[in-house]
Amino acid sequence: MSHLLDRAGIESVVLEQRSREHVESRVRAGVCEQPTVDLLRELGLANRLDKEGLPHSGFSFRFDRADHRIALTELTGSAITVYGQQEIVKDLIAAGGDIRFDVSGVAVHDIETDRPRITFDGGELECDVIAGCDGFHGVARPAMPAVRAFEHVYPYAWLGLLASAEPSHHELIYASHERGFALHSMRSPEVTRLYLQVDATERIEDWSDSRIWDELHLRLATDDGFALREGPLLEKSITPMRAFVAEPMRHGRLFLAGDAAHIVPPTGAKGMNLAIADVLVLSKALTALLREHRQDLVESYSDTCLRRVWRAEQFSNLMTTMLHRPPGEDEFHQRLRMAQLRYTASSTAAATSIAENYVGLPF
Repeated sequence: MSHLLDRAGIESVVLEQRSREHVESRVRAGVCEQPTVDLLRELGLANRLDKEGLPHSGFSFRFDRADHRIALTELTGSAITVYGQQEIVKDLIAAGGDIRFDVSGVAVHDIETDRPRITFDGGELECDVIAGCDGFHGVARPAMPAVRAFEHVYPYAWLGLLASAEPSHHELIYASHERGFALHSMRSPEVTRLYLQVDATERIEDWSDSRIWDELHLRLATDDGFALREGPLLEKSITPMRAFVAEPMRHGRLFLAGDAAHIVPPTGAKGMNLAIADVLVLSKALTALLREHRQDLVESYSDTCLRRVWRAEQFSNLMTTMLHRPPGEDEFHQRLRMAQLRYTASSTAAATSIAENYVGLPF
């Protein structure tokens, strides 16, 4: 957001609750849509991404002990790039800007005036506008009156794993198995990112390394000799699965963007990309407001973003429900789910729809 505003000659200050070391090291998303990569290149922020990122022209749905490839580039002309969110954060920070780390006690004030304020421990900022890019648990959304929340909690969670092991496949694998979903991804040629569907009440302490690898071998097994490479597990965490949308995304001079306004289940790889789409729209609106004294893009900001947000929510929900086996699923619904998955993998039209959404709709 700050780099987009700087390009338009608008000064900004970034307040970050955590330390620089923390935000540069925490592992989050890793799939960059084509429009995200294009924007980073346009801003001159993709030098390392182009050197170290892993372009993928497809991914596989794995079921019935076989791979069924979705040929992203062949179907859409676009691709995805695997490049960790923390690496993008490093690149953004290294490119400069007024970033203040370890900031606490943040509160926003006077958002219905043309001079909103931010107070924090040890300081105060008088602003033209405030962009709440502070995540689901931040202070921006609670400061907005009359926000309507839409939420869905899924009856399972993801056990996320980072392994010091060479990836076992050159593309992502989304596996649907009778024991539950599994995902094989990567963060680099030496580090594999893996996920297992687990019950929402599971505790990380109950998942030993040996139990994890046994379960991954079962869910990722094929009849063509696929071999899952093991290695030391560097990180283990359990993430609840939920969807959330706040409407509207703006009140007065306070604007929400990214996870402050919406959460998607990670199956569709949309979270980081949605946030980048938000701030691109917002930067254009704020440029029109502050440089040209135009209100039209500010007024339409929320509606413009929410159209994309709800499309991403629908796609992420489709991917999630098609690939996961919910607790207590009966045979009727299990067969319906597998029919949808088999149709998606065998129909060019259905596969194209999946591919078009996966590589990213145009900004």
